[in-house]
Amino acid sequence: MIYDSDCVEEGFEISFRFRRTLEERIARLESDADCDEGLIERLDNADHVRRQRRLVAAERAEALRMRIFLDRCATRGQWTVNSGQ
Repeated sequence: MIYDSDCVEEGFEISFRFRRTLEERIARLESDADCDEGLIERLDNADHVRRQRRLVAAERAEALRMRIFLDRCATRGQWTVNSGQ
């Protein structure tokens, strides 16, 4: 996994709308992971179980990566005012 840990040091900012979109995506990934994890007990084939566990792990890892990204980046105000104009 590669994490973009330099966004704070570079003063990286994202828009409020983009932050909200990522938060919604994180919620969907976590919900999907919970649902997919619940399906594991219904699977009989060991290979299917292994693949389902890998899917759950990938969903949780992606949600975590996005959370770390959001934690390290600032959000621009919804309305920006250009100073000097």
